[in-house]
Amino acid sequence: MLSSPTVNRPDAETDLLETALAQVRRADGVRYADARLVGIEAESIGLRMDEVERLARERSHGLGVRVLADGAWGFAATPDTDEASVVLAARRALEVARASARAADGKIDLAEEEPQRGRFETPVEIDPFTVTLDRKLAELAAAVAILRGDGRRVASAEARMLWRRETKRFLSTEGTSVEQVLVCGGAGIKIVVADGGEIARRSWPMDYDGGVSGAGYETVARLDLETHAASIREEALELLAAPPCPQGVRALVLDTPQLALQIHESCGHPTELDRALGEEISLAGASFLTPDKLGRFRYGSPLVNLTADATRPGGLGTFGWDDEGVAARRTPLVSRGMFVGYLSSRETAHRLGLGRSAGCMRAESYARPPIIRMINVSLEPDPAGPRTLEELVADTDDGVLMTTNRSWSIDDLRLNFQFSCEAGWEIKRGKRTRLVKQPMYTGLTPRFWAGCDAICAPDAFRIWGFLTCGKGDPMQLMAVGHGTAPARFRNVEIGSAA
Repeated sequence: MLSSPTVNRPDAETDLLETALAQVRRADGVRYADARLVGIEAESIGLRMDEVERLARERSHGLGVRVLADGAWGFAATPDTDEASVVLAARRALEVARASARAADGKIDLAEEEPQRGRFETPVEIDPFTVTLDRKLAELAAAVAILRGDGRRVASAEARMLWRRETKRFLSTEGTSVEQVLVCGGAGIKIVVADGGEIARRSWPMDYDGGVSGAGYETVARLDLETHAASIREEALELLAAPPCPQGVRALVLDTPQLALQIHESCGHPTELDRALGEEISLAGASFLTPDKLGRFRYGSPLVNLTADATRPGGLGTFGWDDEGVAARRTPLVSRGMFVGYLSSRETAHRLGLGRSAGCMRAESYARPPIIRMINVSLEPDPAGPRTLEELVADTDDGVLMTTNRSWSIDDLRLNFQFSCEAGWEIKRGKRTRLVKQPMYTGLTPRFWAGCDAICAPDAFRIWGFLTCGKGDPMQLMAVGHGTAPARFRNVEIGSAA
């Protein structure tokens, strides 16, 4: 069983960070510097049929130093937290900054932020790292047994569980001194069935990492894997004989697991300010939400309110401070359909005259510099909307309900997209009718969001998490959150990927 890294006492950790900053604090040309001491422990478990397919435990610990000197950034890191190694890392960061400044076209400056002090911990009822491996395997195996049933037509039945704890201590030359303990994780199940040439799959509660959140082992009980194993097994078998989703322009109702990914790809990524400024083109493209559109561009219907909020409970983008010491905050991105805000850093906020950062700078580990990342990017519920998904269906005369992503693609500007889902249900006169297989929909981002004419009420709101959002070069993987209630979109091109 893993425990938190205890390489240094808290006071010793502070001394190490102070040692790093002392190397650069009074050096010529230094405008700002910060130091992060980060420890990460992670556990990943995977079962497929009756075998343990994956059982991994990982740990990392080290220190990173970032320096703004002569108007340019420098960064260096070390896994060794003795004084000599820390001093060397700080000096290297300063050297990199000065070398970068000689090649830079302009000088970097930062938006002002008040120095911060404090401690933040993810609220945890049950520490996942104190739960025995036997218990974890037993809970996953019970769900897999239900998925397999009598074994007929079941090609694969799997369950997975992931846990992560990150301890961080951060100091800056501006006087910020904060520490955090961030915990996240969860579980998920998937079944693949086959009959002749037909193949179908269903996942619970969503594809990718399953149901992950900023919480402890209590998350597993809330997911109720065994109950849902029975229902997705039944749906998967039914999909084998289901007809393809009919093609046409219809109303589309999206359940929250699918809508979370839609938000991620068509709102989260294009509102990253480094991407909008053309600085992230080398990986996954740029953004159609360029600075000239800020405050002037209609992104969606007046019902659409999208926010970035690092204070939202349970999100994977929830924390006390980002990795440049900016306090967690809420930033409107789209307000009543108008594009009004970005995911930003202190540097990019100053460049665009935004007044302050949105607090979105995060790093994968001590060994990487922070970059702009999504936090919790959410579609706000409509207080006057339908209270449940079923009420939204009852309010829909003709359309298709889709859930759980199967595959997706989107262009380099985050405009044209296509998503295929695991399952869909036709809606006729306010009722779900037949199940349809591999439903897909396509659209243009602003046109799609302009067609949003119904969002469910706060009681139907659910926050989802993705653990492996990739960005940067070298790539950094980041945990991000997306909250939403079910919603309806009019005049969407729908068809089947089958």
